[in-house]
Amino acid sequence: MDSSSPSGGAVTRAGTTALRARGEARAAFARVGSRSAPARVFEAGGLRLRFPRSPGPCEAVLVNTGGGMAGGDRATIELSLERAADVLATTQSAEKIYRSEGEPARVATRLSLAAGARLAWTPQETILFDQARLERRLDAEIAEDASLLLIESVVFGRLAMGEDRIDAGFKDRWRIRRAGRLAFAEEFRLDAATQTLGRPATGRGARAIASFLFMAPDAAARLDEVRATFDEHAAADGAPVEAGASALDGFVVGRALSADPARLRALVLAVMMALTGRPAPRVWQ
Repeated sequence: MDSSSPSGGAVTRAGTTALRARGEARAAFARVGSRSAPARVFEAGGLRLRFPRSPGPCEAVLVNTGGGMAGGDRATIELSLERAADVLATTQSAEKIYRSEGEPARVATRLSLAAGARLAWTPQETILFDQARLERRLDAEIAEDASLLLIESVVFGRLAMGEDRIDAGFKDRWRIRRAGRLAFAEEFRLDAATQTLGRPATGRGARAIASFLFMAPDAAARLDEVRATFDEHAAADGAPVEAGASALDGFVVGRALSADPARLRALVLAVMMALTGRPAPRVWQ
């Protein structure tokens, strides 16, 4: 049987050590006059935070110096916004999840928004390779009058490389609390990704999926705007994009999928800019 090594890696049957990456990035943001800025930053392992100059809100860009994640790797991201802070957080590039020989890669994200704070958490897409296993968890605590935009998308395989069948597993768990009360909870699980998404009742051949959540005092009033953006992209030429959105108890939730990851990315960008009222982060361009 496998056993643990003193270095924290896993000792394989052949006696070699498979190193497991552990990364952590934490930042707290404060309002400084008319702008927001990082007040405290902590980095460990392969995760780094960079703060490019921006004419709008503070931009926080997460960088994985390891170039991706494999089975057994762990990443923890924590962002805390003090009163009235305004932050747009994203990633430097798409995150790649490589094959796993056993354990999944795990990503935990924790967000905290004080009164009047505004956060857009919009990482670039996560790409799952064949035999990849990913478990993701997102927990957020926000004040009653805070605004939170979440957009996360997943691509299964690299179609440009001819990867048309991807046996990958994906689990995603979201918990959002507003003023101390559970406002949104979701558990998502997808096994044998392309086989499952190929079924007419599930994805009709989709290779990319996205989830949207916008929670704000005026969220319900933005539903028509989100739906109009969805309709515009669904009507464009090329592989179809299927998307829908609903307004519930103080938030808007949406889903989208497409056989063409580029079409889905264009939709994600359009929704992001519509709901933030700002250009996309430079790293997305």
